[in-house]
Amino acid sequence: MNATPWLYALGVVVLVVGIAVSIALHELGHMVPAKLFGTKVTQYFIGFGRTLWSTRKGETEYGVKAVPLGGYVKIVGMLPPNKGDDPGTVRKSNTGMFTQLAFDARSAEYEHVTPEDEPRLFYRLPWWKKAIVMAGGPVVNLVIAFILFAALFMTIPSQNVENATTTVETVSDCAIPAAEAGRKCTAADPVTPAKQAGLTPGDTITSFNGTPISSWDQLTDLIRANGDSPATIEYVRDGAEQQVTVNTSVQPRPTKTDPDKVERVGFLGVSPYVPAQREDLGFAVATMGDMTVSTVKAIGSLPEKMVEVTKAAFGAERGQDTPMSPVGASRVAGELTSAEGATWSDRVFSVGLLLAGLNLFLGLFNLIPLLPLDGGHIAGALWEGLRNAIARLRRRPIPGPVDVAKMLPVAYAVGAVLLVMGIILVYTDIVNPVRLT
Repeated sequence: MNATPWLYALGVVVLVVGIAVSIALHELGHMVPAKLFGTKVTQYFIGFGRTLWSTRKGETEYGVKAVPLGGYVKIVGMLPPNKGDDPGTVRKSNTGMFTQLAFDARSAEYEHVTPEDEPRLFYRLPWWKKAIVMAGGPVVNLVIAFILFAALFMTIPSQNVENATTTVETVSDCAIPAAEAGRKCTAADPVTPAKQAGLTPGDTITSFNGTPISSWDQLTDLIRANGDSPATIEYVRDGAEQQVTVNTSVQPRPTKTDPDKVERVGFLGVSPYVPAQREDLGFAVATMGDMTVSTVKAIGSLPEKMVEVTKAAFGAERGQDTPMSPVGASRVAGELTSAEGATWSDRVFSVGLLLAGLNLFLGLFNLIPLLPLDGGHIAGALWEGLRNAIARLRRRPIPGPVDVAKMLPVAYAVGAVLLVMGIILVYTDIVNPVRLT
């Protein structure tokens, strides 16, 4: 029996379950501090849509819904009453779309509030407690990401290019432009200088044009700077020192500082042997730091990338660096687990890294200071704290809580944009998915 379909399905299932668990823990990150601070939490659900199962424990209903693409915690009293109104009351409706939105939301918020609940309403919390409750979800995702990074790097041997040796792992048969990487050689492709020189896997390069070689990174710099000039290469093969002279060629290759940019540099056609090894905690911290910077940049370029995805939905070529929905991420997980020649360590490592990256993205994306994202509520809490501090310094009465209901038009607009983006991503991931090969 061919195991590939089963391995593909396994990757999909593992990622879907991993995302569901991440969402569940994200919502726990909100619920636990909310309950610790004494606020009333009436619902904790994973998913949206029709309820598949639920149970009540105390005043909170716990359950699972049909569409596992999110979750929510219902914390009573997120929206404060209008200024001057008694707690637990709502004002009469006004005309105007924006004021009506706030009125409707406030009415729903206080529909089931009893006099006993009034001291436990969320808006009554100090600003710093509000910030902790709303930051709890994203922080949990960031913690999950770090735990996964640390566990994977510290337990599963992996290849880190920084550990590259000066021993040759592979010798390319032909020089293929960077933009066409991955395809097979054709008769039109030139033979690489390394192939012409007779270099073979296992050769250890010791000198390049008279310069002793101590690292692969040093060798790469010397090759790139050599252009199409002659290069005298000294190397060790089977314990014997040998020497060969060959002209390096000039090929378009990604720059060392920006992989998206290409420059014409000297080219030899060899890749290094990188031993698989376990890393320490410091490496995990540094890696997550680098990925955090990359993720922030990716979030900043999301509008531009969504244009690419939209074009891909109508047949244009789709780049591998474009965003994906959970559907697309699941397909990638399936390809990783069913890849030919992959070991179980490779499968666990690849899918674990994918899940860690998704948690990192989810945590950082939710910190964007716009409603309905958690960052919008955090921003409101921080503004409340700043406003209160200014009032104290000016010896004026402390203002009431920040009324996030006034930002509901923004929340609905952002929510609509996110919904449209989600639909486009899911559709494109079905008709034109990101493929690893």
